Amino acid sequence: MARINASYRKLAAGYLFPEIARRTREFIETQGDITVMKLGIGDTTEALAPAVIDGLHHGVDLLADVKTYSGYGSSTGQAPLREGLAEVYKSYGANVNADEFFVSDGAKGDSANIQSIFSADNIVAVQDPAYPVYVDSNVIAGRTGESADGCYQGLVYMPCNVENGFFPAVPDVKVDMIYLCSPNNPTGAVATHEQLKGFVDYANEHKAVIIFDSAYAPFIQDDSLPRSIFEIEGARSCAIEINSFSKWAGFTGVRLGWTIVTDELVVEDSEPGEVKAMWNRRQNTFFNGASNVVQAGGLGVLTPAGREQTDATIAYYMENARLIRAALEELGITCFGGTNAPYVWLKTPGDLGSWEFFDKLLAECHVVGTPGAGFGPSGEGYFRLSAFGHRENVEKAINSIQTKLKI
Repeated sequence: MARINASYRKLAAGYLFPEIARRTREFIETQGDITVMKLGIGDTTEALAPAVIDGLHHGVDLLADVKTYSGYGSSTGQAPLREGLAEVYKSYGANVNADEFFVSDGAKGDSANIQSIFSADNIVAVQDPAYPVYVDSNVIAGRTGESADGCYQGLVYMPCNVENGFFPAVPDVKVDMIYLCSPNNPTGAVATHEQLKGFVDYANEHKAVIIFDSAYAPFIQDDSLPRSIFEIEGARSCAIEINSFSKWAGFTGVRLGWTIVTDELVVEDSEPGEVKAMWNRRQNTFFNGASNVVQAGGLGVLTPAGREQTDATIAYYMENARLIRAALEELGITCFGGTNAPYVWLKTPGDLGSWEFFDKLLAECHVVGTPGAGFGPSGEGYFRLSAFGHRENVEKAINSIQTKLKI
């Protein structure tokens, strides 16, 4: 008799973004012919860079000729792409090698899939608030108890708040897996070298592993801030980094990412090289490699023209963030983020709950954002607005908020 994975039943109400879509759809159905302006889901909107398009076309052309056709490739990614990524990281001052990059079809999947090489009884710590996949995938994997008062039993929450600059202190108990995201989604906060060093030292002392999501690193404007955890001394023995082209180059629908697992990484019951070998085996078993065409597009990102063009798109989004934050602050709303990340994290006015403010913003301004409570208990009373959008749409949303929001 077949049985289901009962851990799915532990999951709280529907996944955050489908729930936002459901509420928005129901509002539109009751209002008739209205336009809703979306500053919610962090999905890119601008066209792919010309250098990326050239790369994708080249990838297609190779498949159109029997002399250059390729079928299955390496499950870890094409060598030129891995080598190019390693050069980018070295330009940050990060100590990584090309054979430590594992190319995939995106960071979100890797954030969940990486758990399969670690024991189910590991104790997991997450930033709070946090991108939902970190928590939900560990619930599904059976590493938590039931949800109570917005928290899953057995999960260690590391609160991020105004007092700590929205970056947490190291856990005061022993944990085995630590999820960090910098620049952070949703708060927009970026960890300093000193803050990351504290977590690296903790992880090495306790033989824990840090799973570091750096998907928004290209948005960092302050060159004094780290773009990779491998800029931190000691990280090679305790950290895994996950990244992608989704936000860097607009690959949200194209899908191309990577995970870095070093030769030196060790956990409590492993030898150097064993964790990397296990991830390699996992990929070879469950994954046939990222699309050949898409990898050709990824190589386009890494060309000088590609870097220049994608930097220009990032600057476009960051100007959106500046406009959003400035407009909110003119209304007296307290804001964070939006300077080194494409998200503005705001304190809900009037002590409104996060979902209450969602309903208010939608009803009064016809603008959709993301309730902070959807990212974890410490997100209650906060709200995220995304800078991903066409400038004219962002400006319309800003104008609507400035003229119609009653606070």
